[in-house]
Amino acid sequence: MTNDTTDRDAVLDSAHLGDIRGALGTIRQGDVAPRNRVSLRLKTLLAIIGPGLIVMVGDNDAGAFGTYTQAGQNYGTRLLWTLLLLIPVIYVNQEMVLRLGAVTGVGHARLILERYGRFWGAFSVIDLFILNALTIVTEFIGISLGLTYLGLPKVPGVIAAALVIIASVSTGSFRRFERVSLLLVAGSLTLIPIFLLVHPPMGQVARDFLVPGMPAGSQMSTVMLLIIAIVGTTVAPWQLFFQQSYIIDKRITPRFIPYERVDLWLGIVFVVVGAVAMMAFSAAAFAGTPGHGNYTDALGIAEGLAATAGHWAGILFAIALIDASIIGAAAVGLSTSYAMGDVLGLHHSLHRRPSEAKAFYAIFAGLLLVSAVIVIIPGSPLGLLTEGVQTLAGVLLPSATVFLLLLCNDRGVLGPWVNGRAMNVFAGAVIAVLVMLSTILTASVLFPQITSGQILVILAVGTALSLAAGAYLAWSGRHPKDATPAASTEAPEPARDRATWRMPPLAMLTRPTLSAGNRTGLTVLRGYLLVASALVVVKVVQLALGH
Repeated sequence: MTNDTTDRDAVLDSAHLGDIRGALGTIRQGDVAPRNRVSLRLKTLLAIIGPGLIVMVGDNDAGAFGTYTQAGQNYGTRLLWTLLLLIPVIYVNQEMVLRLGAVTGVGHARLILERYGRFWGAFSVIDLFILNALTIVTEFIGISLGLTYLGLPKVPGVIAAALVIIASVSTGSFRRFERVSLLLVAGSLTLIPIFLLVHPPMGQVARDFLVPGMPAGSQMSTVMLLIIAIVGTTVAPWQLFFQQSYIIDKRITPRFIPYERVDLWLGIVFVVVGAVAMMAFSAAAFAGTPGHGNYTDALGIAEGLAATAGHWAGILFAIALIDASIIGAAAVGLSTSYAMGDVLGLHHSLHRRPSEAKAFYAIFAGLLLVSAVIVIIPGSPLGLLTEGVQTLAGVLLPSATVFLLLLCNDRGVLGPWVNGRAMNVFAGAVIAVLVMLSTILTASVLFPQITSGQILVILAVGTALSLAAGAYLAWSGRHPKDATPAASTEAPEPARDRATWRMPPLAMLTRPTLSAGNRTGLTVLRGYLLVASALVVVKVVQLALGH
């Protein structure tokens, strides 16, 4: 064995051990050479680049295209400031995930199952599967809208897109898939020439990005729900599962966490620039037209761009939408296959050929093909499915972030890589806000006649309660005694050994003993998730029957 991996590693698939074979370079297993020169650091970064870029650009998917352009068309650039506030939220969430992946070698769902029991493990996989399946449907809706604008036949186009995505994933080469993904990431830059063609007023864009404000004369409840949608599309549950598993599959170890953080920041730059561009050029394209405030769908955005900035603007938007939907479908589908493989003990690596990981690739292909077929079936309630995705994502997100924080304070799992106090305070506040927004979103779907005043009451009460609960969780969630390896009573490794510390096999860890406050919080969370999810499903079914 090498310096980076020992027989005490917890990795569940042997294909997750070996050389890092990235799209832009290779790092040999056990490479501990210092990177003292800038050229060596750049070479290492190029080899590591991938997980952060792919997960972030995948987040600017079909749902994000709809949310950001709706905000721009209906309210101009007045909601751009939400993107600035989300930058630290995105970084903190995904940085915790990348540490978990590099240090443990075990996927998110499996860690929840092993550390917090069968209920939460099963719940995390089942809700991820359902939500991801619905999300992939929205990706194919985006592909169909792009094809329609370009004048291409929808049915063969959607099926062809599904087959292309499946083929790109199923080559048995991690490096080949990552190269295809980075090409799609580069394709997301198509949004920049659209921005230049429309040339929105830069002064106003900069001001609204930096200075919070609400659209004048708009109904607060409607604006608030759109803000929640922006949060939900920017911080999605599948991102946590995908990035952690993808880092494991890429064989990134703790030694390279600093480089992976740079990769994450690059991804955040891509996602924020793309979101700002969509909101800004949609605002400029529809300002002063009958379309202002009357958003329909992404197809209407393409038509409005063509009318304002020329035919090429519409074509580029349709191409960018298809590109984003393809990378989104690939990433969301993989997050599901990785999680199922992790929990069920299946081979689950892109380094394996389909013949070596039949179930892993079958889950991925099945999800994509079923989702594609749903989109092309005449009369499918695509609008309701899209609404259901946004609502369920908002309902389920708090549970994902709660367990993320708990795992990042588990010394048996992360050892010297556990969260610091400042990170816990911030993450606790983020969870508090997400719980509050989730409550408002759920209430608005179940009770469509909810007023602005009632939303403000929920906002005030929810802020007080959830901030108190989140702060308590952040300060009391550490388990320094109960989560140590059962087979060892050695003191935690000093900071200098962080680069080589890996989580021991899960069988060697004792399950953490939760504090009374944490147990109460998880019980309340379980009840909320079960009731809210059931009510949302009932509401969507009622709407479908009503149609």
